[in-house]
Amino acid sequence: MLTLTNRQVYLMGTTIDISIYHANPEPILDEAEELLYLYNHRFSANDDSSELMAINRSAGTEAVVVHPQLFELIALGKKHSLAPSSHLNIAIGPLIQTWRIGFDDAKVPSQEEITAKLALIDPRKIILDEKNSSVFLAKAGMKIDLGALAKGYIADRIMEFLKKQGVPAGLINLGGNVLTFGPAYHNPDQNWRIGIQNPGLPRGNHLAILSVRDQSVVTSGIYERTFTYQGKTYHHIFDSQTGYPVDCQTVSLTIVSKLSVDGEIWTTRLFGKSPSEILTEVIRVPDLAAIVVTNENQIFPSSNLPILKS
Repeated sequence: MLTLTNRQVYLMGTTIDISIYHANPEPILDEAEELLYLYNHRFSANDDSSELMAINRSAGTEAVVVHPQLFELIALGKKHSLAPSSHLNIAIGPLIQTWRIGFDDAKVPSQEEITAKLALIDPRKIILDEKNSSVFLAKAGMKIDLGALAKGYIADRIMEFLKKQGVPAGLINLGGNVLTFGPAYHNPDQNWRIGIQNPGLPRGNHLAILSVRDQSVVTSGIYERTFTYQGKTYHHIFDSQTGYPVDCQTVSLTIVSKLSVDGEIWTTRLFGKSPSEILTEVIRVPDLAAIVVTNENQIFPSSNLPILKS
């Protein structure tokens, strides 16, 4: 008999939930949890022993041969970092590590510090060798940060694993990044219900409920991970041109996509643009839909959004 079983793990700075329908779920969930730890070790920019940090430590010195998955994710991140008018930049690590927003030692750097870090965040200086699966950061002090897309990539890999184990349906939630597959047997229409957080209210208050199946729902926002200094509040989404948090109307951006990594990529690529610019770009990309919430609490859904219930 199929039952819905949940496994919760605190990792990657967030609470991760994996819920699956299966007659014997625990051994599968044990393996999925082991995979989460493996991927965290592979992709983390905050773990000194991670495979990614080996690349960062060798910046300006030598190329590092990496696991094919890490190479794939860096190549994907570089491609989208170099796309016209993209706000995604996987070379932004030096800036993130200087501000430290979200950590206990967060600070507002001096303009001199910011200017120095801006010289180190050029994604064109990430040199990829596909034949050898190696990555070289051309300038000393460069750092790759995959925080804008790693969770989505990990969710997709976990879903692949679960399907190979014969799991017919499930939901993976990596803290604001939700991926569904198969039917939600517990709902009459067998679609999964995903709540969109109201940015102006405590967690758990939803401004909308999406009804989805075989889709990912990813939300990026500037309302939770913040740092206040001398009366001014700074958030964690940065502008690669200024070195400061992006200044825009958008408070929250949700992307609905087939792959979770695509949701991660496009929330970051588009964050910083106006609501009209965001929706115009979203409509041009196959299998993407969006909800934009502004600082005046206006809600702008794209016309192709899946069933939306307020």
